[in-house]
Amino acid sequence: MKILIAPNAFKNSLSAPDVAAAIQEGLKLSRLDCSTICFPIADGGDGTGALITETCGGKFIKKEVQDPLGRKIMASFGLIDNGKTAVIEMADASGLRLLKKEELDPMSASSYGTGELVSFALDEGVSKIIIAMGGSATVDGGCGILSALGIVFFDVEGRRLLAEPKYLINAVRIDNTALDKRIFDCEVFILCDVDNKLLGPEGAAAVFGPQKGATIGDMPLLEAFLQNFTKITEAQTGMNIAQIKHSGTAGGAAAGLHAWLNAKLVNGTDYFLSLTNFDVALEGTDWLITGEGSIDRQTLQGKGPYGVARRVKELKIPVIGIAGKIPLEHDDDLQQYFDVLVSINNEGVDLATAMKNTRENLIRTAKGIGDLLATGNL
Repeated sequence: MKILIAPNAFKNSLSAPDVAAAIQEGLKLSRLDCSTICFPIADGGDGTGALITETCGGKFIKKEVQDPLGRKIMASFGLIDNGKTAVIEMADASGLRLLKKEELDPMSASSYGTGELVSFALDEGVSKIIIAMGGSATVDGGCGILSALGIVFFDVEGRRLLAEPKYLINAVRIDNTALDKRIFDCEVFILCDVDNKLLGPEGAAAVFGPQKGATIGDMPLLEAFLQNFTKITEAQTGMNIAQIKHSGTAGGAAAGLHAWLNAKLVNGTDYFLSLTNFDVALEGTDWLITGEGSIDRQTLQGKGPYGVARRVKELKIPVIGIAGKIPLEHDDDLQQYFDVLVSINNEGVDLATAMKNTRENLIRTAKGIGDLLATGNL
């Protein structure tokens, strides 16, 4: 029996490679006679850039850039395809993980550092740029990135504005005269891990603002900024970015880069699986095990386990989903893609304890799955 182990990361706990290794260890401890292949996956979320670079045998280049609050840090990007393609992880320069909880402030946070990484990648002479946008600390519509590449924002009195939502809410004009024209010699792909559009109750501010530290008072201001950015962008480019699928990704950065840099917005999981030749690893597979921190209805909005399961189910391969949290009640939509859903937490514990024990719980759960498969009862 061949089992392909293709999990996403368990957010804030274990990386995708570490999750895959733990599941593999558990299966080896079981009574099941099987061969296993670890194929950790990513969906555009935090960790995607590094995983692509490593899987594709690339190299990393480290540069000094600004963090979301303008402080100097070191961040890296990858080069693959013999240096022709740059792989940028937005979270490396503009991520939540760079800030303390008390520092979270999307009204002031900027994606400028990610734009600096794009500029450094252009210096390498690349012809393609892949940006994984998950885990950002920003709701700036990508204006920080655009600013780093030469775009300037002005208010009604012609004053130049800093690329932060608290200032950009007063913008009336966007000047792209000084935009680094090298960007148009590149294909730019944005790997999106969510389907959310830019505005409204399911938009960037409403859904992701609180995760990035937005207060109740910040929320209408962030929405007003994004509405203003949408209005100016449509007036100057003819493009209504509010209606585009994935446009709410990374606080609207996907929308801004699509409009002003001609970036293509793609499903992060599908792009990752194609880029890393997942279908080759899938050949001869009898069972697939995937997972992430939580598998629920939101998983079906484009998360990694759903993307894998959807592709695998077309080949009639059964899928086991492992997660720290699964729905208590049966869900027909989830069951359509996951033959079995298993929680690694078999008793009520607090989140901190559960996350601390993730590796051990994955090993124990995988061993149990292996034993059940060995008996033919799964």
